[in-house]
Amino acid sequence: MSYVTDLPVWAAMIVCLLLLAGSGLTLIGALGLLKLDTFYSRLHAPTLAASGGVLLISLASMICFAVLQSRWIFHEVLIVSFVVLTTPVTLMMLGQSALYRDRFESKNDVPSKPLGEALDPELDKGAGV
Repeated sequence: MSYVTDLPVWAAMIVCLLLLAGSGLTLIGALGLLKLDTFYSRLHAPTLAASGGVLLISLASMICFAVLQSRWIFHEVLIVSFVVLTTPVTLMMLGQSALYRDRFESKNDVPSKPLGEALDPELDKGAGV
């Protein structure tokens, strides 16, 4: 049984706009993953879009179920908190491991190190830098 017909018009409009914005943002991130050239530029588009898209879609769900059923929005808060906490950590771990691998293999298109700072002295000795 669907309770969507009981949703007031003002809430339905807000929910629809949030769903469209969240799905559009996620689509832009997926297209960025396909269109960008290097691995390092590909990291950012889906990561930022996933966080923003999940936030907007969960906000739409919060509004919908708060208006329809007057229930707590605990599930959506958990989803948003887990995605917002784990997505940046995953981005940093993937980026650092790829950077370490590419510097170890002495690839040419690797982002440069900050001036006067070495990430790993053993890596610098092995790579001939």
